[in-house]
Amino acid sequence: MSSRFVKWVPNLFTMGNLLSGLFSITFNMSGYLRMAALFIFLAALLDLFDGRIARKLKVNSELGVELDSLADVVSFGVAPALLFHTLSPHSLLTSLAFMLYPAMGALRLARFSAKPTIGYFMGIPIPLAGLIMAGMGLFLYSNPYVAILLAILMVSPIRIKKL
Repeated sequence: MSSRFVKWVPNLFTMGNLLSGLFSITFNMSGYLRMAALFIFLAALLDLFDGRIARKLKVNSELGVELDSLADVVSFGVAPALLFHTLSPHSLLTSLAFMLYPAMGALRLARFSAKPTIGYFMGIPIPLAGLIMAGMGLFLYSNPYVAILLAILMVSPIRIKKL
């Protein structure tokens, strides 16, 4: 295989993650809420492999790290928040949760990018929070208290051991 192609393999998985998030948003806007939730799960599967493949192929790059964070904001921040918003009866509390959840997810990713941790996560990772939101969406359930709790946990000082 060409070394140029090998360098891009992890980024292709990251782009798949991003596109899955965008498909989730599109299906959500079209009223296919369970399909929107499933695309968040697909994004998580692709996100699981991009970094591992980069390390295995020894092609880690700053571009890949930044692209991964941007994809994660869309797939595990914005897409789950929109799914939550679509499913929730509108109120001040749901509006607060809708804005707080992706904002804290972005803050968590920026904090990790600025100060990476080794062996543990500081606060719950945004893919985990996104999967919890997608799981609720799969059952057409929403809860603003869960969304706010997840937002707080993402920026909390809780240490979680990396798998």
